Amino acid sequence: MTHILPAGLTASATVAASSANLGPGFDSLGLALGMYDEIVVETTQSGLTIDVEGQGAGQVPLDESHLVVQAIKRGLEAAGLQAGGLKVKSRNVIPHSRGLGSSAAAVVGGLAVVNGLAAQVDSKELDRDQLVQLSSEFEGHPDNAAAAVLGGAVVSWTVTKGGADAGPARYGAVQLDLHPDIRFFPAIPEIRSSTAETRVLLPEQVPHTDARFNLSRAAMLVVALTKRPDLLVEATEDRLHQPQRAPAMPASAEYLAALRRLSIAAVLSGAGPAVIALTNGVDLPAEALEIGAANGFAVTEMSVGAGVRWSAGTA
Repeated sequence: MTHILPAGLTASATVAASSANLGPGFDSLGLALGMYDEIVVETTQSGLTIDVEGQGAGQVPLDESHLVVQAIKRGLEAAGLQAGGLKVKSRNVIPHSRGLGSSAAAVVGGLAVVNGLAAQVDSKELDRDQLVQLSSEFEGHPDNAAAAVLGGAVVSWTVTKGGADAGPARYGAVQLDLHPDIRFFPAIPEIRSSTAETRVLLPEQVPHTDARFNLSRAAMLVVALTKRPDLLVEATEDRLHQPQRAPAMPASAEYLAALRRLSIAAVLSGAGPAVIALTNGVDLPAEALEIGAANGFAVTEMSVGAGVRWSAGTA
């Protein structure tokens, strides 16, 4: 049974940036970062109005194809709700097309803001597992989406069934207890990259030795993130996607290599071009900051992001 929402209800959601893969954990490991977008929605009698401030303003579509709007409508459907019309406002801080999960934030925020509406009409809210599932369906993989939903560092997975009647994939995730000594230093360039364009650079098949290598490093990385940050440099090694993407983003590849030559754990953030350095309780050396600036990267320390938050009314 569908509940028709009255006009005049407002709700908001705040959602973090995220970094996927973290080196060897391709499409499975993710990390929320302390940089947040905010979405505010108001129900109306009819029509659709979209306002975008900050990142993406003047660039993203302002119609039904807007990703936040698509997510809100999917969330309303999943919650058994319907709105005659919507006013949607996005206040964006997360840079677009840098490998920092802006699309996952849009989807997770759009789904979560529905919970703020549902709470005002005594409708059941979408739980965290549902938010992971629905947002991962949009993304096609759960690493960024799960991090944005749960916050912190996450291990996520995809369950698929073979055959013509397999149905949609199922997605799951658990949050890791990050070691308190680990510090994160995102390096964000002005240049952009497309995940779709860089994903086609990845081969359909990989050598068994490379697969084995990444399995060991991904397992080690879970240990490094939770118990042994002294293992971070070795644990963030990768053979499955970063070398293959390097030709498409030479500045990122060069900076990544330079950081690792300085014995700093560093990874491509998602599909790039942002890079993230991880340290065991210490600052980045001046040389690392200088090389970053010389290659067009703004390097700052960033806290770990919290899970998505929503509320009835506006912030």
